[in-house]
Amino acid sequence: MRWDALFADLEAQLAAGVRLELETEIGERARVDAATVELADRLRGSIGLRVAVHLASGTAYEGTLSHAGSEWLVLDEERHQLLVPHAAVLRFTGLSRLAVAAGSTVRQRLGLSTALRELARDRARVAVIVSRGAAGESVLHGVIDRVGRDFLDLAVTGPGEERRPANVNGTATIPFAALAGLRSVRGAEG
Repeated sequence: MRWDALFADLEAQLAAGVRLELETEIGERARVDAATVELADRLRGSIGLRVAVHLASGTAYEGTLSHAGSEWLVLDEERHQLLVPHAAVLRFTGLSRLAVAAGSTVRQRLGLSTALRELARDRARVAVIVSRGAAGESVLHGVIDRVGRDFLDLAVTGPGEERRPANVNGTATIPFAALAGLRSVRGAEG
């Protein structure tokens, strides 16, 4: 009888040791996996959620996360869509803990310049939010004429004006580093 208790105790200690070893290994693997997660993966895992994006200027934008590229995201606000470069963001609130990998190398290469070139190709009217750091932001209205590797050329118009030669007030070249976001413009909205 005493041997049964001795062996049962020995088996329990062995099982506890195996369980502790397994939990340690699982914890270590989770830490290693977390170290490989990129911001874009977390953003893709949060698509459909209401999130807030806090910029260096102190401005915060809130909306439903609808798209997440490797260097940018799109928030659906009540009346507009807002494209925000990751580099302009100080912090996010409302992100899921879920991470979703890009899936393909083509999707991973869809950077900020790719998204901006698509807006330029569509001749979309935009309100470009330019960061002035802690001093705030300024807004330029117009149509993106050209997108380089690290800048865009904006044909500046008045709020709500179409891009016609008579309406263009000049061209503003905006480095991506100063880009806080681009807001969609519809109709006579500004």
